[in-house]
Amino acid sequence: MVVRKSTTGVLVQFLSFSDKGDKVISSVRSSALKQYGWAPRCNSPSAYLCGLLAGKLASKAGTTAFNLDVGMQTPSKGSLLYAALKGALDSGLTSNYTNEMITEDRVSGEVIAKYAKSLKATDEAKYRRIFSAYIKEGFAPENAAEAFKAAKSKINSA
Repeated sequence: MVVRKSTTGVLVQFLSFSDKGDKVISSVRSSALKQYGWAPRCNSPSAYLCGLLAGKLASKAGTTAFNLDVGMQTPSKGSLLYAALKGALDSGLTSNYTNEMITEDRVSGEVIAKYAKSLKATDEAKYRRIFSAYIKEGFAPENAAEAFKAAKSKINSA
């Protein structure tokens, strides 16, 4: 499993190595999460949902286990890497990694929702500035945890 991040989103791919070159088994960009009701960004909930969806697609293609390719990223607790890993593990795939590097509140969107609610109550102008892209899309960041649950449910039932 390869996890890559950009300034605007997350990419999760399951690859199969061969001498002639890697073969892509499944690939999900965070922009694909719009169809599941999630406003994609380069954040932990987006990474988790990409990992979940890519894991489901890889599973349908016959994948049962994977190794995580961290690339040039620093593997630190709570990072996007481990959010995507958690999503892939929750899709039913297995890996040699454990859940100890995963922080549930960051993955579920609760941190985003809590900060948005707090900021909206104390500084509306700053709230509108920080969450302007969400607001422009009609996505209420203070409801991120509920939107995450709904998107996860849609992916699981697909």
